[in-house]
Amino acid sequence: LPKSNHHCCVPFCTASSRSNSHLSFHTFPKDSELQKQWVVKIRRDHFIITSTSRVCSRHFVTADLIEPPTPAGRRRLTPGAVPVLFHWNNYNIPTARPGVWERTERPPNTEPTEMPTDPDDPWPCHEHDYCASTEPAALDISLNENEELREEISRLRKQVEELTISSRFGLERFAASDEDIRFFTR
Repeated sequence: LPKSNHHCCVPFCTASSRSNSHLSFHTFPKDSELQKQWVVKIRRDHFIITSTSRVCSRHFVTADLIEPPTPAGRRRLTPGAVPVLFHWNNYNIPTARPGVWERTERPPNTEPTEMPTDPDDPWPCHEHDYCASTEPAALDISLNENEELREEISRLRKQVEELTISSRFGLERFAASDEDIRFFTR
């Protein structure tokens, strides 16, 4: 019985079942959302999944691989497993990027954990600034800065338009110069 020859479809991976019997080769999942995740992870744009498309076990973490109960059995993947180990990340699990909350430095919390309750005051005032207004000077500065930015945007748009026109290679570019027309039409 001839053994089938599978190749890994991940870019930069040269694994094949003929040359490496220790690897297992896994078909794409049937779930379309999981398929999309696999295609994105293996970085294959416009990839058409076929019945022979395989991803080798080298691209899965050990926890995602279910070892066979018998030597004759085959290695399987846990449900929902997604390939994460690749040439471009040195076959390491990518570290989770911290969220904005974790990356932002904040002053230490100086507010008391419990608000004191005063039985004589049913509506205690907590230093909220819902009705506070900004200083007029700050508004003037913001308005001036906003106007300056609008003028700069307008100037940059004109500059882009001039550069676009001057870079076009067309008859209107040479309409003012007979020499240029003769040079390009000899």
